[in-house]
Amino acid sequence: MPMKVTDHLALKLDQAAPESVNGCSNADVREALNHPGDFYTPSIEAQALSSGLQGHIVKLADWSTSRIYPHSTRDIWFYRPVGVDSAADMKIIVFNDGAAYLSRSGAVRATRVLDHLHHTQVLGNTIAAFINPGVPAAQHVPEVPIESYGPSQAQRSWEYDRLTADYGRFLVEEILPLAEATLDCRISAKASDRIVCGISSGGIAAFNAAWHFPGSFANVISHCGSFTNIWGGHNYPYLVRTTPRKPIKVFLQSGENDAQTLFGDWGLANKAMASALRYAGYSIRFEFGVGGHTLKHAGACFADALRWIGSTAD
Repeated sequence: MPMKVTDHLALKLDQAAPESVNGCSNADVREALNHPGDFYTPSIEAQALSSGLQGHIVKLADWSTSRIYPHSTRDIWFYRPVGVDSAADMKIIVFNDGAAYLSRSGAVRATRVLDHLHHTQVLGNTIAAFINPGVPAAQHVPEVPIESYGPSQAQRSWEYDRLTADYGRFLVEEILPLAEATLDCRISAKASDRIVCGISSGGIAAFNAAWHFPGSFANVISHCGSFTNIWGGHNYPYLVRTTPRKPIKVFLQSGENDAQTLFGDWGLANKAMASALRYAGYSIRFEFGVGGHTLKHAGACFADALRWIGSTAD
């Protein structure tokens, strides 16, 4: 039985979390951002290929024409591999917190992995969009889930953590057409040809986009996903268990040294999410290691995640 609205309000669950309580705060995440047990390194596929085998990247700096998130600016990068069949429909991978995945000195080095998997014919005709969360105009900072959030954190959480269809609409109605126009290509209409990927709040945003738009995105890669009570994400295991199964394939990753803050325990939250997905009969792979709240373990298994998404195995 769901909680009554009057009870929800009486318990003040509609209010932002305090900045700190019981000597704890959202700053407790720092331990998981630099944990000594987070020893993972990028996969072998993240090594650079020769320049002639490297895909082309186009940057749209300070893009500001979103209708769904007006009064915000963001950087977006689009990747196109070498040797694509320009007449064919393109598959696409969308990366939330795009700069972190794009960085060629980072933990994932996604374009290098994509170059390698195209070169070895594991992937074909797959473009990518690397999208940063928006930066809000000073007079248009959205609501915050916790008192300590600044403007950029507020905007990122507003886009990524809420369980509305807004972010999925943003991808379907704005980013996919922008990718086609920028790269002069046609994106496949098949949901199975599309992946959404992200870390932390970007991880739950990836799942949320597919949950609301399973006809547009059938594949999710969530790294340390925030299935915690930032904007109600802890409700997803219940929703998964009690909703008719959707045609979504999900790769989850977390670790025993993942974050704990006022919002919840990320390791336990991802275990609960994985359990719910298995219970409901979803195609799921869950990698639970010893890492923290970083992309290190994600980078170590990123190529394998793409192989699994592309396979027929559960």
